[in-house]
Amino acid sequence: MLLFLSIGWPVLIPVLPLLGVSTRGIAAFSGVMVVVAELLLVAGAAVAGKEGFALIKANVFRMLRSYGPPRTVSRRRYRIGLVMFAIPLAVGWATPYFGDHLPGFETYSLVYAIACDVLLLSSLFVLGGDFWDKLRSLSRHDAHAVIPDKPPQPDSSKCS
Repeated sequence: MLLFLSIGWPVLIPVLPLLGVSTRGIAAFSGVMVVVAELLLVAGAAVAGKEGFALIKANVFRMLRSYGPPRTVSRRRYRIGLVMFAIPLAVGWATPYFGDHLPGFETYSLVYAIACDVLLLSSLFVLGGDFWDKLRSLSRHDAHAVIPDKPPQPDSSKCS
Protein backbone atom coordinates (compact mmCIF):
# COMPACT_ATOMS: atom_id res chain seq x y z
CA MET A 1 0.00 0.00 0.00
CA LEU A 2 2.90 2.34 0.77
CA LEU A 3 4.27 1.85 -2.76
CA PHE A 4 0.96 2.75 -4.39
CA LEU A 5 0.52 5.72 -2.05
CA SER A 6 3.97 7.04 -3.02
CA ILE A 7 3.05 6.81 -6.71
CA GLY A 8 -0.45 8.26 -6.25
CA TRP A 9 0.58 11.57 -4.64
CA PRO A 10 0.75 13.57 -7.91
CA VAL A 11 -2.98 13.00 -8.43
CA LEU A 12 -3.63 15.59 -5.71
CA ILE A 13 -1.82 18.44 -7.47
CA PRO A 14 -4.57 19.25 -10.03
CA VAL A 15 -7.19 19.08 -7.26
CA LEU A 16 -5.49 21.71 -5.07
CA PRO A 17 -6.45 24.76 -7.18
CA LEU A 18 -10.07 23.56 -7.12
CA LEU A 19 -9.89 23.58 -3.33
CA GLY A 20 -8.68 27.19 -3.34
CA VAL A 21 -5.06 26.54 -2.39
CA SER A 22 -2.72 29.38 -3.36
CA THR A 23 0.07 28.91 -5.88
CA ARG A 24 2.59 29.25 -3.06
CA GLY A 25 0.79 26.47 -1.19
CA ILE A 26 0.72 24.26 -4.28
CA ALA A 27 4.46 24.80 -4.83
CA ALA A 28 5.20 23.96 -1.18
CA PHE A 29 3.00 20.86 -1.37
CA SER A 30 4.77 19.73 -4.54
CA GLY A 31 8.18 20.09 -2.91
CA VAL A 32 7.11 18.20 0.18
CA MET A 33 5.41 15.61 -2.03
CA VAL A 34 8.67 14.71 -3.75
CA VAL A 35 10.44 14.02 -0.46
CA VAL A 36 7.51 12.17 1.14
CA ALA A 37 6.94 10.07 -1.99
CA GLU A 38 10.57 8.92 -1.94
CA LEU A 39 10.36 8.11 1.77
CA LEU A 40 7.15 6.14 1.24
CA LEU A 41 8.73 4.25 -1.64
CA VAL A 42 11.74 3.27 0.49
CA ALA A 43 9.46 2.34 3.41
CA GLY A 44 7.25 0.25 1.12
CA ALA A 45 10.28 -1.58 -0.27
CA ALA A 46 11.50 -2.24 3.27
CA VAL A 47 8.12 -3.58 4.39
CA ALA A 48 7.66 -5.74 1.27
CA GLY A 49 11.19 -7.09 1.40
CA LYS A 50 13.43 -7.81 -1.53
CA GLU A 51 11.30 -10.63 -2.96
CA GLY A 52 8.02 -8.79 -2.43
CA PHE A 53 9.32 -5.61 -4.06
CA ALA A 54 10.66 -7.58 -7.04
CA LEU A 55 7.28 -9.32 -7.42
CA ILE A 56 5.35 -6.03 -7.31
CA LYS A 57 7.76 -4.41 -9.77
CA ALA A 58 7.53 -7.37 -12.18
CA ASN A 59 3.71 -7.31 -12.07
CA VAL A 60 3.53 -3.55 -12.67
CA PHE A 61 5.97 -3.66 -15.59
CA ARG A 62 4.15 -6.67 -17.10
CA MET A 63 0.90 -4.69 -16.98
CA LEU A 64 2.53 -1.57 -18.49
CA ARG A 65 4.18 -3.60 -21.25
CA SER A 66 0.76 -4.66 -22.55
CA TYR A 67 -0.04 -0.97 -23.19
CA GLY A 68 3.32 -0.21 -24.79
CA PRO A 69 4.12 0.12 -28.49
CA PRO A 70 4.12 -2.98 -30.72
CA ARG A 71 7.50 -4.47 -31.57
CA THR A 72 7.29 -4.01 -35.35
CA VAL A 73 5.01 -1.79 -37.42
CA SER A 74 4.07 -1.53 -41.09
CA ARG A 75 6.02 0.65 -43.51
CA ARG A 76 3.13 3.15 -43.75
CA ARG A 77 2.81 3.46 -39.97
CA TYR A 78 6.58 3.89 -39.68
CA ARG A 79 6.60 6.72 -42.23
CA ILE A 80 3.68 8.45 -40.51
CA GLY A 81 5.52 8.11 -37.20
CA LEU A 82 8.68 9.59 -38.69
CA VAL A 83 6.73 12.62 -39.91
CA MET A 84 5.14 12.96 -36.47
CA PHE A 85 8.62 12.70 -34.91
CA ALA A 86 10.20 15.25 -37.28
CA ILE A 87 7.53 17.98 -37.10
CA PRO A 88 8.12 18.90 -33.42
CA LEU A 89 11.87 18.88 -33.96
CA ALA A 90 11.55 21.19 -36.97
CA VAL A 91 9.11 23.49 -35.17
CA GLY A 92 11.40 23.62 -32.12
CA TRP A 93 14.35 24.53 -34.30
CA ALA A 94 12.50 27.08 -36.46
CA THR A 95 10.39 28.99 -33.91
CA PRO A 96 13.24 31.15 -32.58
CA TYR A 97 13.87 32.29 -36.13
CA PHE A 98 10.41 32.23 -37.71
CA GLY A 99 8.04 32.17 -34.72
CA ASP A 100 6.68 35.64 -35.42
CA HIS A 101 5.39 34.33 -38.79
CA LEU A 102 3.30 31.56 -37.19
CA PRO A 103 -0.31 32.60 -36.57
CA GLY A 104 -0.89 33.20 -32.86
CA PHE A 105 2.55 31.98 -31.79
CA GLU A 106 3.39 35.05 -29.73
CA THR A 107 0.12 34.79 -27.80
CA TYR A 108 -0.18 31.01 -27.57
CA SER A 109 3.42 29.80 -27.51
CA LEU A 110 2.65 27.45 -24.61
CA VAL A 111 -0.08 25.77 -26.69
CA TYR A 112 2.41 25.27 -29.52
CA ALA A 113 4.94 23.80 -27.08
CA ILE A 114 2.45 21.40 -25.50
CA ALA A 115 1.11 20.31 -28.91
CA CYS A 116 4.63 19.60 -30.13
CA ASP A 117 5.49 17.64 -26.98
CA VAL A 118 2.34 15.53 -27.27
CA LEU A 119 3.05 14.93 -30.98
CA LEU A 120 6.64 13.89 -30.24
CA LEU A 121 5.65 11.50 -27.44
CA SER A 122 2.80 9.96 -29.44
CA SER A 123 5.13 9.48 -32.41
CA LEU A 124 7.29 7.19 -30.28
CA PHE A 125 4.28 4.91 -29.77
CA VAL A 126 3.34 5.05 -33.47
CA LEU A 127 6.90 4.15 -34.49
CA GLY A 128 6.93 0.98 -32.39
CA GLY A 129 9.42 -0.85 -30.22
CA ASP A 130 12.07 -1.24 -32.91
CA PHE A 131 12.42 2.56 -33.04
CA TRP A 132 12.98 2.62 -29.27
CA ASP A 133 15.89 0.24 -29.84
CA LYS A 134 17.25 2.52 -32.56
CA LEU A 135 17.06 5.52 -30.22
CA ARG A 136 18.71 3.55 -27.43
CA SER A 137 21.51 2.46 -29.78
CA LEU A 138 22.45 6.13 -30.30
CA SER A 139 23.85 6.20 -26.78
CA ARG A 140 25.72 2.90 -27.09
CA HIS A 141 29.26 3.01 -28.43
CA ASP A 142 29.27 -0.67 -29.37
CA ALA A 143 25.97 -0.54 -31.35
CA HIS A 144 26.12 -1.13 -35.10
CA ALA A 145 23.59 -0.20 -37.77
CA VAL A 146 22.31 -3.00 -39.98
CA ILE A 147 20.77 -1.65 -43.18
CA PRO A 148 18.92 -4.42 -45.10
CA ASP A 149 19.26 -2.88 -48.60
CA LYS A 150 22.99 -2.32 -48.26
CA PRO A 151 25.41 -5.25 -48.81
CA PRO A 152 27.79 -5.83 -45.91
CA GLN A 153 31.16 -4.11 -46.22
CA PRO A 154 34.35 -6.04 -45.45
CA ASP A 155 35.85 -5.12 -42.11
CA SER A 156 38.90 -2.97 -42.88
CA SER A 157 40.25 -3.27 -39.34
CA LYS A 158 41.20 -6.94 -39.87
CA CYS A 159 44.45 -7.73 -41.62
CA SER A 160 44.50 -10.40 -44.32
